[in-house]
Amino acid sequence: MTRSEVSYRLLALLLMLGCSRSSSAFYEARGTVELPQADLAALVPAKVLEVRVDEGDAVRRGDTLALLGQRELEATFAGLRARVGVAAANLRELEAGSRPQEVRRAEADVAAAEAEAVRTRQALERARALVGDNAIARQQYDDAVAANRVAEERAAAAREALALARAGSRPERVQAGRSQVASARAELEQALERAGYLVLTAPAGGIVLGRHAEPGEALAAGVPVLTVGETGRPYVRVYVPQSVVSGLALGREVDVVTQDGRTIAARVAAINPKAEFTPRVALTEQERADLMFGVKVEFVNPAEAPYSGLWVTVRIARTVGTARTDTAR
Repeated sequence: MTRSEVSYRLLALLLMLGCSRSSSAFYEARGTVELPQADLAALVPAKVLEVRVDEGDAVRRGDTLALLGQRELEATFAGLRARVGVAAANLRELEAGSRPQEVRRAEADVAAAEAEAVRTRQALERARALVGDNAIARQQYDDAVAANRVAEERAAAAREALALARAGSRPERVQAGRSQVASARAELEQALERAGYLVLTAPAGGIVLGRHAEPGEALAAGVPVLTVGETGRPYVRVYVPQSVVSGLALGREVDVVTQDGRTIAARVAAINPKAEFTPRVALTEQERADLMFGVKVEFVNPAEAPYSGLWVTVRIARTVGTARTDTAR
């Protein structure tokens, strides 16, 4: 037997002897009471402005625990709000269409252009009669034709401008204006959401397990400021051999025994499918029995759980029909 194999066998033996005690009806394993933990950190680089709690403080869900800030935040908000205002003003102008003054001006332009077209048309008729009698030069007649053509085109353009003024903005331009407003508002909302990352609140009721930063520190994104433990979901993690874990199932009732002899009802919440210690591939029957699997046990009534960090004993019945030892609870 090699030195590594001897070391493994000794480690497994010490773990089973030191952390558990076996009897004919129950298997006992020791572990500590733990709490689900959450690290609170900003998702963007920021400076710590205020930390309102210390280690050991109790907190409620939603409590503000720390405030962080960014130097350019207010300027960013001002720019984005201004962009929203400009886009909204442009949209209102497009939806309202032309003003009455603009329509009246277009009507006046049409009247003037049509009057000029009538005048040049009459001048052309006179020039056509005179050129037939050789009373005017051919060049004068050509000038009258050109002047009338220009006047007619200007009148047509004025009538089109009046029609556009009365119709208002095209639907495509109005839709484009609405899209610009939506885009500007989305950017502002995104900036406000990022600012929300700078206010660290308690995700659940619990206790502050760690304070990792102080006011004035500049932190990179994701660096935790506080660690909060959720007191509403305490649990114990123990390690049991394959012979015991093979008979366990999620929801199986077990007992947690405290140092003062109090017995608390609990149930199996999770079973690690992988062994904690994995020796060489070729396993003997004894080595298979030495494999240890992690088992997570949660309290039926979390209010009865001991303080986090205290050592307890988890008593597991080897068979489902074994009577539980219900001592004082």
